[in-house]
Amino acid sequence: MSARTPTPWPLVALFTAGYLAAYLLPTTVGRLDAGLPLSATQAGAVGSVLLLGSSSAGFLLASRVDRFGPRATARAGLLLAAAGYGTAALSADVPLVVAGAVLGGFGSGTATAVAASGIAGRRDPHRVTTLGLLGVSGLAGALYLTIPRLGPGHGVPLAAIACTALLALGLTGRLPARAPADRALRAGGPLPHRRAGLALAAAMFFWSLAQNSLWGVSGRIGLTQAGLTEVEVGAVFAVALGAGLLGTIGASALGTRLGRALPIGLGTALIAGCIALSAAATGLTSFATGEITWNALYPVAFSYLIGLAASMDPRGRWAVLVGSASSLGTACGPLTGSALAAWAGYPAMGAVLAAGLLLVGVPMTLVALRSRHTGRPAGTPASAAPVAELPALDVPVAELPVVETALNGVPAQRGAYGTRLRRTAAAPAPAPGPVGV
Repeated sequence: MSARTPTPWPLVALFTAGYLAAYLLPTTVGRLDAGLPLSATQAGAVGSVLLLGSSSAGFLLASRVDRFGPRATARAGLLLAAAGYGTAALSADVPLVVAGAVLGGFGSGTATAVAASGIAGRRDPHRVTTLGLLGVSGLAGALYLTIPRLGPGHGVPLAAIACTALLALGLTGRLPARAPADRALRAGGPLPHRRAGLALAAAMFFWSLAQNSLWGVSGRIGLTQAGLTEVEVGAVFAVALGAGLLGTIGASALGTRLGRALPIGLGTALIAGCIALSAAATGLTSFATGEITWNALYPVAFSYLIGLAASMDPRGRWAVLVGSASSLGTACGPLTGSALAAWAGYPAMGAVLAAGLLLVGVPMTLVALRSRHTGRPAGTPASAAPVAELPALDVPVAELPVVETALNGVPAQRGAYGTRLRRTAAAPAPAPGPVGV
């Protein structure tokens, strides 16, 4: 049995630093609303702009990480994130805060693109994805407990994201300076599984949009509709992210034993119910139940979705593009949630989002189901089906004697398996054929 592949901690750190801004979105948007001269809708728009910068980086870098080199790209992204979020944290000028948020979001998206590209090239991308989700869920949960005790102001969550980027920067030295040779040879190859990948990316946009429309206003639901204090809301979020840790651990332990269709389809349906419950919450019990259950299920379904995207292309292009589509949906979430809530109220907003989530869960489940039954994503030609690599067997074989034979009067030697003859006398060499024949 082969030894287990070492854990790629630099990729886990990049995943954590890249996704932390999205995980801290509720407290970031809430504090922008409270600490700056912004309305609730304007604060949601700033959060959307931040995540829009992140998704833009993913779309731009989907096929360029190998060209620029993982190490240099990751360092550039983390430095941009630290500079952008740090500037936004230290400034009270709204245009400068917005510019810093955009720059920081672009840096986060760059780090995420490098992480997704590297994870797709691993032997077990689902395992590395769940480790990244464990990292970002654990860190975000700790920050939700800590941030309310560090005083008011919009700068605290933004500074936390900037510091995380600087800490992850120390691990980038262990990333390869250049992509592996086999990936470099395929750099100009076409993007495989286009129909399945486009369907998954489009569905992933709406999947993230529906969830982050509520996630972006969850803090305000807890404070205004449920009547909780900021400390109580932060505690609920921390427990919810702790439940996300348990869900991620469960997904990691389960692996792909049940395939990907069941966790994606059933998980999406249950998440839709949690969204409706959280949006209609009027007290601590209903708010906490919806948020905690939702956050326990989200990383499970998300890890299988990213694993499905990674399986479509070993270079990680679909993983980056699907992740960027998710970030784009996340970016549109706060503004969409704020606008829906202002127009129809939180309960009606939750019902609309839950119904939309059920609809977009269908194509994602179909792609995963086809992949499970055929061993490859939907739309893949049979010739492109992956061939399993069989392990080498170390079987002792008794040494057999060499038998001298003759061929057309010329002595030759027959090997132990007797399938090929080698002439010992001089003979004309055959014309060379094409390589591999």
